[in-house]
This record gives sequence, structure tokens and C-alpha cells, in this order.
Amino acid sequence: MRSPPEDLLLRRARLEELEALLHLQAQDAIRDVPEDLGPPLPQRYRDAFEAIDRDPNQRLMVAELDGKLVGTLQLTFVRYLSFGGTCAAIVESVKVDAAFRSRGIGEALMAWAVEEARRGGASRVQLTSHASRLDAHRFYERLGFIPSHRGFKLKLR
Repeated sequence: MRSPPEDLLLRRARLEELEALLHLQAQDAIRDVPEDLGPPLPQRYRDAFEAIDRDPNQRLMVAELDGKLVGTLQLTFVRYLSFGGTCAAIVESVKVDAAFRSRGIGEALMAWAVEEARRGGASRVQLTSHASRLDAHRFYERLGFIPSHRGFKLKLR
């Protein structure tokens, strides 16, 4: 595992960082629907951020380095009737700025997510990754994640 930069700060995202977060998300070349980042920025993004921020089962995190947002992820806790009534922590939207990759930032975000899942009582951490993202798959496997399922989606809009 790589050691992240010593001055890397992991913290909850702030509403005033919404545009920077969305631009970080938009760096990902795998998009089913391109984001409409304006200007002006559509209200639906602010509404989504505020709903995530209010939800006690959600954590929208950022990695900050020298005052710049260089990474993000979203962690969601979901309780199940199956699996003994336990909850799982689901990791989504893991992004590291292309200029800052291979510096331990993604590993630091994922280590935080695993520890937060433990603190939150989750029985497992799970995630999905687009089938074409082979580098990401190797990254997750290096962190100990096992490709145990095959994902499906049905577009509604």
C-alpha cells in the first residue's frame, strides 16, 4: 500500500464545494449520461447534495491536498433483512483527480470508508465498478475486495 501525502485531509464535503466536486466526477470518462454542469449549475445538484448531507446513512467525503479537492467518495449504509439483518456499507463514486493518481489518495479514501463501515456496524463493504475499468478493478482487488457478483442496471430515464 502507498502512503498518502502527510498533509492529505479527509473530511465531509461542503455545499460550497459542489461545483468542484462535480468537475472531479466529470473527469471519469465512463458516463452513461453526460453531466450538465451549466453555467448555471442546475438546482438538482444542490438538491441532491443537501439530501445526501442530511441523511444520517450517507457520507459524502472529500480528500483535500494543499487546499485543492483531489478525491471524493460516497459511503451509504443500507440495512438488509437478509444476511442476518445486518447492514452493509456501499462505496460509490470513488474519484481521484487524474493529476493526483498513484499517490495513495484513493487508498486513503478507501481505508477511511472501511473503518467508517466498521464504526457504523456494517458487516461488509461492497462496491460496483464499471466493467471496462480494469485499472480500478486491480486497485480494489489489491485492497482485498473480491469480485463476487455481477451487476445489472435498468435505465428508467
